[in-house]
Amino acid sequence: MMYVLAGVAIVAALSVVWARFWSFKAQKPDDYATQGPQFDIRQHLKGPILCEGVIYGPTGRVTSRFVADFDAEWDGNVGVMKEKFRYDSGREQDREWRLTLGNDGSIKADADDLVGTGEGRQEGNAVQLNYNIKLPDESGGHVLSTTDWMYLVENGTIMNRSQFRKYGIKVAELVATMRPKDMH
Repeated sequence: MMYVLAGVAIVAALSVVWARFWSFKAQKPDDYATQGPQFDIRQHLKGPILCEGVIYGPTGRVTSRFVADFDAEWDGNVGVMKEKFRYDSGREQDREWRLTLGNDGSIKADADDLVGTGEGRQEGNAVQLNYNIKLPDESGGHVLSTTDWMYLVENGTIMNRSQFRKYGIKVAELVATMRPKDMH
Protein backbone atom coordinates (compact mmCIF):
# COMPACT_ATOMS: atom_id res chain seq x y z
CA MET A 1 0.00 0.00 0.00
CA MET A 2 2.86 2.36 0.81
CA TYR A 3 4.35 1.83 -2.67
CA VAL A 4 1.00 2.62 -4.31
CA LEU A 5 0.68 5.87 -2.35
CA ALA A 6 4.25 6.83 -3.21
CA GLY A 7 3.55 6.10 -6.89
CA VAL A 8 0.40 8.23 -6.82
CA ALA A 9 2.33 11.07 -5.16
CA ILE A 10 5.05 10.90 -7.83
CA VAL A 11 2.50 10.92 -10.67
CA ALA A 12 0.70 13.88 -9.07
CA ALA A 13 3.97 15.78 -8.64
CA LEU A 14 4.99 15.10 -12.25
CA SER A 15 1.58 16.28 -13.44
CA VAL A 16 1.98 19.57 -11.58
CA VAL A 17 5.50 20.05 -12.98
CA TRP A 18 4.27 19.23 -16.50
CA ALA A 19 1.40 21.73 -16.26
CA ARG A 20 3.63 24.45 -14.82
CA PHE A 21 6.56 24.23 -17.23
CA TRP A 22 5.53 22.45 -20.46
CA SER A 23 1.79 22.71 -21.02
CA PHE A 24 -0.36 25.12 -23.03
CA LYS A 25 -0.84 27.33 -19.97
CA ALA A 26 2.92 27.54 -19.34
CA GLN A 27 3.50 29.67 -22.47
CA LYS A 28 4.38 33.32 -21.99
CA PRO A 29 4.33 36.09 -24.62
CA ASP A 30 8.07 36.60 -24.05
CA ASP A 31 8.62 33.05 -25.40
CA TYR A 32 7.83 34.46 -28.86
CA ALA A 33 9.54 37.87 -28.62
CA THR A 34 12.29 37.03 -31.13
CA GLN A 35 10.12 35.07 -33.56
CA GLY A 36 8.71 36.61 -36.72
CA PRO A 37 6.80 37.70 -38.57
CA GLN A 38 5.88 40.51 -36.18
CA PHE A 39 2.20 40.29 -35.12
CA ASP A 40 0.49 43.70 -34.88
CA ILE A 41 -3.21 43.25 -34.16
CA ARG A 42 -3.96 46.65 -35.75
CA GLN A 43 -2.57 45.36 -39.04
CA HIS A 44 -3.36 41.63 -38.96
CA LEU A 45 -6.83 41.81 -37.36
CA LYS A 46 -8.14 44.48 -39.73
CA GLY A 47 -10.81 44.57 -42.40
CA PRO A 48 -12.87 41.57 -43.51
CA ILE A 49 -11.54 38.29 -42.08
CA LEU A 50 -12.63 34.69 -42.65
CA CYS A 51 -12.44 32.39 -39.63
CA GLU A 52 -12.92 28.61 -39.70
CA GLY A 53 -12.64 26.35 -36.69
CA VAL A 54 -13.61 23.45 -34.51
CA ILE A 55 -14.48 23.18 -30.83
CA TYR A 56 -13.43 20.12 -28.85
CA GLY A 57 -15.25 18.99 -25.72
CA PRO A 58 -13.65 17.68 -22.52
CA THR A 59 -13.04 14.22 -24.02
CA GLY A 60 -11.10 15.66 -26.96
CA ARG A 61 -13.81 14.93 -29.53
CA VAL A 62 -15.12 17.59 -31.89
CA THR A 63 -18.39 18.97 -30.52
CA SER A 64 -18.92 21.78 -33.00
CA ARG A 65 -17.58 23.26 -36.23
CA PHE A 66 -18.01 26.84 -37.40
CA VAL A 67 -17.31 29.39 -40.09
CA ALA A 68 -17.31 33.06 -39.16
CA ASP A 69 -17.02 36.41 -40.85
CA PHE A 70 -15.15 39.07 -38.90
CA ASP A 71 -14.80 42.75 -39.70
CA ALA A 72 -12.29 44.76 -37.69
CA GLU A 73 -11.64 48.49 -37.77
CA TRP A 74 -9.01 50.48 -35.89
CA ASP A 75 -8.73 54.12 -34.93
CA GLY A 76 -5.18 54.40 -33.65
CA ASN A 77 -4.83 51.91 -30.80
CA VAL A 78 -8.58 51.35 -30.33
CA GLY A 79 -10.36 48.71 -32.41
CA VAL A 80 -13.73 47.03 -32.81
CA MET A 81 -14.03 43.54 -34.28
CA LYS A 82 -17.52 42.33 -35.20
CA GLU A 83 -17.95 38.57 -35.54
CA LYS A 84 -20.76 36.56 -37.14
CA PHE A 85 -20.51 32.81 -36.44
CA ARG A 86 -22.39 30.05 -38.27
CA TYR A 87 -22.21 26.70 -36.47
CA ASP A 88 -22.74 23.26 -37.99
CA SER A 89 -25.90 23.00 -35.85
CA GLY A 90 -27.43 25.87 -37.82
CA ARG A 91 -27.14 28.25 -34.88
CA GLU A 92 -25.80 31.73 -35.56
CA GLN A 93 -24.05 34.03 -33.09
CA ASP A 94 -23.03 37.67 -33.33
CA ARG A 95 -20.26 39.03 -31.10
CA GLU A 96 -18.29 42.24 -30.86
CA TRP A 97 -14.84 42.73 -29.35
CA ARG A 98 -13.67 46.17 -28.23
CA LEU A 99 -9.88 46.19 -28.09
CA THR A 100 -7.31 48.68 -26.83
CA LEU A 101 -3.61 48.21 -27.59
CA GLY A 102 -1.12 49.80 -25.21
CA ASN A 103 2.14 51.26 -26.48
CA ASP A 104 3.95 48.45 -24.63
CA GLY A 105 2.05 45.70 -26.52
CA SER A 106 -0.49 45.14 -23.75
CA ILE A 107 -4.08 44.49 -24.81
CA LYS A 108 -7.34 45.25 -23.01
CA ALA A 109 -10.42 43.49 -24.39
CA ASP A 110 -14.11 43.80 -23.73
CA ALA A 111 -17.19 42.09 -25.14
CA ASP A 112 -20.78 41.79 -23.96
CA ASP A 113 -20.31 38.14 -22.94
CA LEU A 114 -17.14 38.75 -20.89
CA VAL A 115 -17.15 38.89 -17.12
CA GLY A 116 -14.71 41.69 -16.41
CA THR A 117 -12.04 42.88 -18.84
CA GLY A 118 -9.77 40.60 -20.81
CA GLU A 119 -6.04 41.24 -20.72
CA GLY A 120 -3.28 40.14 -23.00
CA ARG A 121 -0.13 40.99 -24.86
CA GLN A 122 1.29 40.89 -28.37
CA GLU A 123 4.94 39.86 -28.62
CA GLY A 124 6.88 38.68 -31.67
CA ASN A 125 4.61 36.48 -33.79
CA ALA A 126 2.10 35.75 -31.01
CA VAL A 127 -0.81 37.28 -29.13
CA GLN A 128 -2.08 35.97 -25.80
CA LEU A 129 -5.44 36.99 -24.36
CA ASN A 130 -6.94 35.89 -21.03
CA TYR A 131 -10.56 36.50 -20.08
CA ASN A 132 -13.67 35.05 -18.44
CA ILE A 133 -16.52 34.36 -20.84
CA LYS A 134 -20.16 33.66 -19.95
CA LEU A 135 -21.62 31.04 -22.27
CA PRO A 136 -25.11 31.58 -23.72
CA ASP A 137 -27.97 30.12 -21.69
CA GLU A 138 -28.56 27.41 -24.34
CA SER A 139 -24.95 26.28 -23.70
CA GLY A 140 -25.40 26.19 -19.92
CA GLY A 141 -24.63 29.81 -19.02
CA HIS A 142 -21.36 28.81 -17.33
CA VAL A 143 -18.52 31.28 -16.83
CA LEU A 144 -15.28 29.84 -18.23
CA SER A 145 -11.73 31.03 -17.74
CA THR A 146 -10.26 31.35 -21.24
CA THR A 147 -6.76 31.59 -22.65
CA ASP A 148 -6.42 32.47 -26.33
CA TRP A 149 -3.14 32.14 -28.21
CA MET A 150 -2.92 33.47 -31.75
CA TYR A 151 0.16 32.84 -33.88
CA LEU A 152 0.89 34.71 -37.11
CA VAL A 153 2.35 32.53 -39.87
CA GLU A 154 4.39 33.66 -42.85
CA ASN A 155 1.49 34.00 -45.32
CA GLY A 156 -0.56 36.25 -43.00
CA THR A 157 -2.86 33.52 -41.66
CA ILE A 158 -3.45 33.55 -37.91
CA MET A 159 -3.66 30.20 -36.13
CA ASN A 160 -5.79 30.41 -32.98
CA ARG A 161 -5.83 27.93 -30.12
CA SER A 162 -8.00 28.58 -27.09
CA GLN A 163 -8.61 26.60 -23.93
CA PHE A 164 -11.66 27.02 -21.71
CA ARG A 165 -11.51 25.99 -18.05
CA LYS A 166 -13.99 25.65 -15.20
CA TYR A 167 -12.51 25.33 -11.71
CA GLY A 168 -9.09 24.94 -13.38
CA ILE A 169 -10.18 21.87 -15.38
CA LYS A 170 -10.09 22.09 -19.18
CA VAL A 171 -13.66 21.66 -20.46
CA ALA A 172 -13.22 22.73 -24.11
CA GLU A 173 -10.65 23.74 -26.68
CA LEU A 174 -10.98 25.71 -29.89
CA VAL A 175 -8.67 25.60 -32.90
CA ALA A 176 -9.27 28.07 -35.74
CA THR A 177 -7.67 29.89 -38.63
CA MET A 178 -8.18 33.57 -39.39
CA ARG A 179 -7.12 35.19 -42.63
CA PRO A 180 -8.04 38.20 -44.72
CA LYS A 181 -11.03 37.36 -46.92
CA ASP A 182 -9.08 38.21 -50.05
CA MET A 183 -6.53 35.41 -49.32
CA HIS A 184 -8.82 32.45 -50.10
